[in-house]
Amino acid sequence: MNSFRQLAIIGPTASGKTALSVKLAHRFNAHILSLDSLSIYKEIDIVSAKPMLHEREGIVHYGIDYLYPDEHFDVTTFMHLYRDIHARCLHEKKNLIIVGGTGFYLKALLEGISNLPAIDSSIEMYIAEKMQNRANTYAELHQIDPKYMEKISSSDSYRIQKAWEIYLATKEPPTTYFEKNPPKPVITDPLPLYEIVWERSVLRERISQRTASMLQEGLIDEICMLEAKYTRAPNCMKAIGIKETLDYLDGKYDKETLKEKITTNTARLAKRQMTFNRSQFQNVTRGNLKEIESLLLGI
Repeated sequence: MNSFRQLAIIGPTASGKTALSVKLAHRFNAHILSLDSLSIYKEIDIVSAKPMLHEREGIVHYGIDYLYPDEHFDVTTFMHLYRDIHARCLHEKKNLIIVGGTGFYLKALLEGISNLPAIDSSIEMYIAEKMQNRANTYAELHQIDPKYMEKISSSDSYRIQKAWEIYLATKEPPTTYFEKNPPKPVITDPLPLYEIVWERSVLRERISQRTASMLQEGLIDEICMLEAKYTRAPNCMKAIGIKETLDYLDGKYDKETLKEKITTNTARLAKRQMTFNRSQFQNVTRGNLKEIESLLLGI
């Protein structure tokens, strides 16, 4: 890494990406950009499994402790963060390691996203009502724009809602709108991709162990603090680990069931992450944690 270089480490939750990225950052004189939908928040520490200050070992991390839980963010936030850290790397003659548990954000950086039209309150209210019956809404959109909707699952509420917003705001099917407003990639330099893969049974055991550690470290107290300070309204309060703990606090189940619920839902998330990575990224070097570490560090 003599001139500016960058690489990305992807993989499911609890796969070992964080610790490996810190080792790589030391070896290759790099900063780190974390692409994670919970670590970006301040005060959400235990449940996000973000690296604590001592675990960062002095490495500059972007995308961690950036917003408060009641502040909004979307994929464009990570686009701004990438531009910021890319400029900093060039100025400081540093390299960059991107750590992505949320593959959607990395895909958006690589491929770009089209600017979406402004949505007024009347459209928001109408769509909120339409989304009460997602199946019918999906079917209607499929008639309007079958080409676009073939790429969207009938269970993907977020993208179904966005498709409706585009159609109502522009009076054009999403396919036509995106043809007129093509996306522009944010990452333009070469970005080698490395994915850490695990057998599902082994990964589930890692997730179970991490969940147990979270509970020992004070997960329940952290969620109590977040609820008292921010209420249950912010989107982040619906994240895995938080929603189950809130159910526990509501008396829906005991602590052992809480651990099992978080473990099961996190394992399901990991499966979705692996499926997404396999289907959305090409030219990826895949291997278990030791293989990827040996390859990159030359151990």
